[in-house]
Order: sequence, then structure tokens, then C-alpha cells
Amino acid sequence: DIDHLNLRVQKELVEWLNWLKADIGFDGWRFDFAKGYSADVAKIYIDRSEPSFAVAEIWTSLAYGGDGKPNLNQDQHRQELVNWVDKVGGKGPATTFDFTTKGILNVAVEGELWRLRGTDGKAPGMIGWWPAKAVTFVDNHDTGSTQHMWPLPSDRVMQGYAYILTHPGTPCIFYDHFFDWGLKEEIDRLVSVRTRHGIHSESKLQIIEADADLYLAEIDGKVIVKLGPRYDVGNLIPGGFKVAAHGNDYAVW
Repeated sequence: DIDHLNLRVQKELVEWLNWLKADIGFDGWRFDFAKGYSADVAKIYIDRSEPSFAVAEIWTSLAYGGDGKPNLNQDQHRQELVNWVDKVGGKGPATTFDFTTKGILNVAVEGELWRLRGTDGKAPGMIGWWPAKAVTFVDNHDTGSTQHMWPLPSDRVMQGYAYILTHPGTPCIFYDHFFDWGLKEEIDRLVSVRTRHGIHSESKLQIIEADADLYLAEIDGKVIVKLGPRYDVGNLIPGGFKVAAHGNDYAVW
């Protein structure tokens, strides 16, 4: 165990981070198991090494109901993510992985897409509250891959990417999906849409529909994304929009 309250430990870790930055060329940090030490300690490491980007892994359990499924309201869960960023410094480079959005997506893509509209009408994850500080993802080395601890259903993974790559927040693509699953071209098309239309971490999200079999949202008035098996949504798509990407139960205009 590392005693992060020990001043010598702090000093040597800061020196190491600055060496990684100056000599090796790294310019961002990922804080693994950030629950294992206080946000005050993380703030020391960030303030004294000044990375351009920092993201924390704060993985806690969602609130579940008696049916074993996540509650619609996950405010307490995303509040913990927001609190960490607040304590580290909201004006700095600190962000957190949006585990709230991840957990909700896991269930929503299984025919419960209504979950993607929170009780306030906004996105139900951290991106609904503080998208500039939320790093969205579909799976990572813990949740998916060989550990397979909390994976998105494998046949719905591209629905997850259609969501995070069109929505606010900073999307993170999983190496396995991109290089090992044969999804590179599909993911690339979605990345191109995001880049071409300037969708960014603080883009404006308008949720048009959120039913069991259909999620439809417009981002910045430029991009529309549909998730779910419902096919006939032409009456909901404004004139002038053309399909730019599509796949199994998703489409982007």
C-alpha cells in the first residue's frame, strides 16, 4: 500500500509525474481506483504536475430496485463523480469516467431505452449535469475484455458507441472493440460525424423521444441519433437531414 498522506511519497510521486511529462512526453494522467485516496491528494498531484488532461476511475455501485435493475434516478451516483471534480478543481483539467452513463446504457439497450431520459428530461448520467467533466465509455479493461465484470451486451456495443460518439462528454473508445472486434470502420464513421459537425464535450442535447424501443435525440441542431429497433421514425426527422451512419438498431443523420 502507498501512504499518499506521507509528504515524501507525495514529493517523489510528483517528481515522477513531472519526469514522465518532461522527459517521456506524457501530458495526461489516469487515476486508477481514485476511491483509494482522497480528492485532496489527487489535487496535489494534478496541481504540481499540471497535466493537460486528467481522468479518475471512481467506480461505485448504482442504486438498484427490488427487481434487480437500476433505479431511474441515479442522482446520488453521479453526484459522487461531480463531487470529486469539485474538490480537485472544476476549472482545472480534472475529469471522471462517467460510470453512471455506462451502467444505465448496459440496461437501456436491452429494450429499456426510456432510461436514457432522466426525470429532469436531460441525459441521466454525469453528462446530464456536467458534461465538460465526464469521460464517457462503452467498456474498458475491467468491465469488458477478459475480466468481463460489467459488460455492455456484446450485440449492442455499437448502440453504445452511437450514443457516446454523438453526445456531450468526452468519449473514450475501447482498444478491444476498435482493433479486435472488427468494429473499426463503424466506429470511424461515427467519429467522423462527430468531428465534421464539431460535436464537443459541452454540446447541447435535446431528447426527442425515449421509449422502450426508441431513443431519438438531436445534438447542437446538427446531428440526430436513433437507438432501438423501431424503424419508422421519418416523421420525427426534420427535413434536410440525411443518414450519415447506421448499423444494428442505430442510425445517425
